[in-house]
Formats: sequence, C-alpha cells, structure tokens
Amino acid sequence: MSEPRGNQEMHHKGPPPGRGPMGGGMGGGGMGMPVQKAKNFKGTLRRLMGYLRPQRTKLLAVLITAVLSTAFAIYSPKVLGNATTILFDGMMGKLRGDPDAHFDLAGIWQIVAFLAALYLVSSIFSYIQQFLMAGVAQKTVYGLRNEVNAKLGKLPLKFFDSRTHGEILSRAVNDVDNISNTLQQSLTQLITSVITIIGVIIMMLTISPWLTLILLLTLPLSLIVIKGAAGRSQKHFKAQQMELGTLNGHVEEMYSGHKIVKAYGQEEISVAKFDKINERLYESGWRAQFVSGNIMPLMSMVSNIGYVFISVVGGIMVTKGSISIGNIQAFIQYARQFSMPLVQTANIANIIQSTIASAERVFELLDEAEEIPEASGGLEAELVSPKGDVALHGVSFGYKEDAMLIENMDINVKNGQTVAIVGPTGAGKTTLVNLLMRFYEVNEGHITIDGVDITQMKRGQLRSLFGMVLQDTWLFNGTIRDNIAYGRKGATEEQIIEAAKAAHADHFIRTLPEGYSTVLNEEASNLSQGQKQLLTIARAILADPAILILDEATSSVDTRTEVHIQKAMHELMNGRTSFVIAHRLSTIREADLILVMNKGSIIEKGTHNELLAQDGFYADLYNSQFTGGGVQQSVG
Repeated sequence: MSEPRGNQEMHHKGPPPGRGPMGGGMGGGGMGMPVQKAKNFKGTLRRLMGYLRPQRTKLLAVLITAVLSTAFAIYSPKVLGNATTILFDGMMGKLRGDPDAHFDLAGIWQIVAFLAALYLVSSIFSYIQQFLMAGVAQKTVYGLRNEVNAKLGKLPLKFFDSRTHGEILSRAVNDVDNISNTLQQSLTQLITSVITIIGVIIMMLTISPWLTLILLLTLPLSLIVIKGAAGRSQKHFKAQQMELGTLNGHVEEMYSGHKIVKAYGQEEISVAKFDKINERLYESGWRAQFVSGNIMPLMSMVSNIGYVFISVVGGIMVTKGSISIGNIQAFIQYARQFSMPLVQTANIANIIQSTIASAERVFELLDEAEEIPEASGGLEAELVSPKGDVALHGVSFGYKEDAMLIENMDINVKNGQTVAIVGPTGAGKTTLVNLLMRFYEVNEGHITIDGVDITQMKRGQLRSLFGMVLQDTWLFNGTIRDNIAYGRKGATEEQIIEAAKAAHADHFIRTLPEGYSTVLNEEASNLSQGQKQLLTIARAILADPAILILDEATSSVDTRTEVHIQKAMHELMNGRTSFVIAHRLSTIREADLILVMNKGSIIEKGTHNELLAQDGFYADLYNSQFTGGGVQQSVG
C-alpha cells in the first residue's frame, strides 16, 4: 500500500516557478517582479479584511499614529526653512551695512530645539505604529494559520491524493507568510506613503501653488518611466523565476540520486546540464536586475529636471521678494520627499496584487469540501473490547462516479483470521484498505466492524482499531523511543521495550550509541531499511490494534533480516484480524483466506491450496513467480 502523499517528503524545496520573493526595495527586484493576479480581487480583498475586523480598534490606532508620525516629519522642513531665512536675512543685512543687522542665534536655537522635539515625537509615534501593527499582523495570521491547519485535518484523503504535497505546503506556508509580510511591512508602508504624498502636497501648496504646479507637471514623466522600466523587467523576472525553478529541480534531483549518478558515470552530463541552466538563469537575472535597477536613476533624473525648474523659478521669486529663501529650501526638501513615496506606492501595489493572489489560494483551500461529518455521539461504548470481525456488504466504489473501481463486493472476515489480498497493479488492493479505514466513502453498500456500520463510528475511534505496517516505512525526526511510542499515548518505558523485543528490534537498538534515545534524522537514513521496518512493527505491536493492515515489507531487505521481520509479523498477527497486501505470493500460503482481485472485483477466493487447485488467475500469478520459464507478473 502506497503511503498517502501528505506523509511524503516534499521534493521541491525552492520557490515555486513564477513566484518570487516580495520586493520591498526601491528600484530593486520588487519593482519588476512578476505579479500573480487574483481571479476575484475585490471579493478576496473583502474576505481578507474580514480577518482584520476583530483588530479594527488597533488598526484605527495604527492609522492615527501613522498620520501623527508623518505629519510631524513633514512639518520639519518648513521649520528648518525658517532657520535658513533668519540666517539669510542676517547675512544680507551685514552685506548691506545695516547697523541693526545681526544673527538671531537665540531664535535659531529655539528652532533647533523645536525641530529636535518634532523628530523625537515623530519617532515615538512611528514606534507605537510599528508595535501595534506587529500585533495586528501576527494575531491575524495566527488565526488564519490555525484555520488552515484545522481545515487540513478535516479534508478527505482524496484531496491529498489529487494534489502534490508541494502545492499544499505552498498554500499553507508560503502563501500565509506572504500575507503576514504584507500586513506587517507593506500595509504600514502604504499608509505612510499615501499620507506623505498628501501631506507634502498640502505643505508645498502653503508655500507656493506655482512651484507645486511645476513639480506636479513632472508626474506624468515619472509614471512613464516607472511603467516602461517595470514592463521591460517583468518578462526578465518571469524568465528568472522559471529558470530558478528548473535549477532547483535539477539540483534536488541530482543530489537526492547522487549514488545513481555516480554509479552510471553521469557526473559530467549532470554538471553540463547545470551549467546550461545556470547560464540561462544568469542571463535573465542580469537583465532583470539591470532594467529594474535603472528605475531609481531614471526617477532621479526626472526629479532633477523638476529641481532645475523649481530652482530657477524660485530664485526669480526670491529676487522679487515674493517668497523667502527658507521657503525655497523647504520646498526643495518636500520635492525630494515627494518622489520616494510615489515609487514605494507603485511597488507596494504590485506586492498587494501578489498578496491578494496568495490570500485567494489560501481561501480556495479553506473552501474545499470536507469529510462527511462525524456521526453524532459515536458508538464508542459498543466497541470497548473490539473483536475484529469485518464485513463488506454490497460495496461499490469509484474515484469517479462514472468509473466504478469496485462493484458489489461482499467479504466476511472473522476475528483472528488472516486475509491476503493479491492481484496486479491497479486491481484495487490499496483502495479496499482505504475504504476499511474510511479514508474514502463507499458509493453503495456498507462496511461493518463487529456488526457496527463504520459510518456510525467517529473516525478517530475507527482508525484506532487498525494498526498499519507499510512497505514505505514512515519514521519522524525524533528518538527511537518516541517513534515506537507514536501509536500509543502515555506508553511507559517498559511497554516500549517489551514491544521492541516482540518485534525483534531490541537487540539492534541497544547496539546503537544512544540506545532508545538515538535520534533519527529526517529520512531515518542512519538506520537500514530492515531496522526501520522492525521499528514500525514495534510501533504497531505497542498500539495493540484489533485489526492489522500489512503491506509486505520484506522485498527490499536481505534474507536474514527478512526472517526477523517475518517472525515479528507473526508475533504481531497472532490473535488479530489481519489484511495482508501481498507482493510475494510465497509469504501468504498460510493465510485463512486469499482474495484475488482484478479490475476492482474479487475474481477468486479461497485458501492457497484451493486456489492452486482451481488452476485460474491466482495459479497463473503464483506459477509465474516460481517457474523459471514464466514471465513474472507484477502483483504489487
């Protein structure tokens, strides 16, 4: 039985092709980064805002502090301009020989003190804004992440079987992190940028409407520059992300299979392929960074054109006495402040597009159809001491409603019996196990355990009746002790050791440097395949299930280890109802019942000797494995 995809390791560890990191820099990669667009921008935005609604009081406080922080910062150039005017007037008076001319140092120091107070208050409000927004963002994402995790626990197995684990993890982790980063950084930056633009325009209008008009006339040129550069860099960034995805896939593939690469002498070909992909990545990356990196120099050029006009017109106005020199200085500072938030706003608009697309992907996950609800109340009291009688009555099932895989199946298995399920690939062996554990719901008929319909049990209670030993061993990053105890909550040290002894695993565990405290790495590669299999059997023994599901696990181990595993399995199967998915037919000769499946139907059933006597499908399968002249068929 193959392991569900959700339990397998994600192979593609790089960012998905077409998705880049969020661009937060000015004129960096973020400006031209390819943007994912949501299918329903307004609807998704409204739904995302719904998650912020419980934090609306804090959001209002964030807005107020952002306004105050920005307002104090914006007012500062105007005050600094007054100091410049005082110095200029004193200097011009001295040059004219005015006996009353002097530098008002006391007034200048007052202005300096006032400026320091303005910057200090602005910084305090900025600190409060960031503190509040951090709480808002993290609480919002905390709730969303919990909701996603709870949803994943309610989704049926068919959801995970029909999608790659990388896609699911991308939605649950990458997309949620994208939302978190935007709420934490980009949202406050957007608020501050908009307020800065509005505030700067107001302050410039109070100084000189004519100079303000001159500056605003440069806006269309700025927008043309931004749009042109962003448009040209977009295709290069898209190519960069595609090549990055290809490179990640190649590296993962080559290093995960490095033994095979070396065994077949393919190192040079692998390196040549890497060099070719890397060359394409360099080319597209260089072009993308070069084009997007020109945005700020081009914006500076446009700004400088504006400064020239402002300086010329402003100088004429100063000579005519219609404006003070300090106000010209303040206006130039405002003009410099004006261009930066414009670029930031354009950049953040791209980020928000990507964030809404991420939110839409998360909401699509949250809207997936869940498992059929649990039976109300459950029937836990009726199965306090389960025996393990299993029956299928008229069961029909298909992964698609118009293509039935199993039709009108009837099976009756008594407590303690061993039932072997054999047949070619795609016969429906794994599907039958999925139905027993209610990973999938039957289309017709019903399945009972000890006479109780499994749909009337809580799923947790139903699955606790089963123990599984799969061909693909699954061990998590932790100690051997924790891995064995995984199937039984609150297991004692004595119970763990007893289970390991029953599984013939105690001896090799004690030979390890740390014994039962030995930590298994992510892929448990510090153990052999046979040792890993013995640990999974120990785990099943400790769980003490009423019903066993065994996917023959000896095909990839040596003969000596196979003997140990077979002994451990017989110990495990003793007195329990067992379903064995058989690959090597020699291992199921002693089964009480053998079900031969083909194309979803049970075409033969009986004991080993009975089926051989029938000289049918099973006999052909069996003989193909043991006659030298026959062609061996796959029954996996």
